[in-house]
Amino acid sequence: MPVNGARARRDQIVHLATTTGLTSVEELSRTFGVTASTIRRDLAQLTADGRLARTYGGAMALVAHPEASLRQRTGEAFEAKRAIAHWAASTVRAGETVLLDAGSTVGALAHELRTAEGLTVATTGLTALQELADVETVRVECLGGTLRPLSQSFLGPLAEAALERMTFDRVFLGADGVTAEHGICEADLRQTRLKELMARRAEAVYVLAHSAKIGRRPFHTWVRLPPGWTLVTDADADPEEIRALRAQGVEVTVVEGE
Repeated sequence: MPVNGARARRDQIVHLATTTGLTSVEELSRTFGVTASTIRRDLAQLTADGRLARTYGGAMALVAHPEASLRQRTGEAFEAKRAIAHWAASTVRAGETVLLDAGSTVGALAHELRTAEGLTVATTGLTALQELADVETVRVECLGGTLRPLSQSFLGPLAEAALERMTFDRVFLGADGVTAEHGICEADLRQTRLKELMARRAEAVYVLAHSAKIGRRPFHTWVRLPPGWTLVTDADADPEEIRALRAQGVEVTVVEGE
């Protein structure tokens, strides 16, 4: 990233820390093409100025990355989400029992499943419930729990207890971000725990995330993305991240826009 001058570089460091989360000295050194000692001086100055908080080996933004509400996110990357949802729906077979996470892309999948026959859908998301509430050919199970307004999702001990009573052919998870290094990024530790429990109850696990979320890490809570899970994204996803994920044994399906 060509940046002229220390002031411009420091402004960019603050921008990266705010938009992508935790930044390390090594990453910043590679990004800006300067030495690690130069980056350390930048971070020391930015900390002294009150613009960043130092961490072991790096820095983070003083203000947490703002989490957009589900309503705000619904219109983003609409075509990509629709293509991902269409592909995901094509994997579902009549008579199966599937589990849907919350989120706008998984909500788009629920819309695709409105024409399904003989399907049972359990969900933690209000969007999926609204999409399928009037579909007579789909049996809908709500896991319940505590409503999280920003994500329009249910979580907590009641949702976790409900999961113990069911198993699923497939589970479709959403994500705030996905990286090869850390896995699935979420804003809330309760969300990461619930995703892990959902995955354990299903025979096949899919993560639905459009390209803008690949390589993105806006928050600091994570779900491991193990070999055998399938990430479904669109053709604009970062090819280096895709290669790294595949090298780790993650199945990656890249869908083309409709």
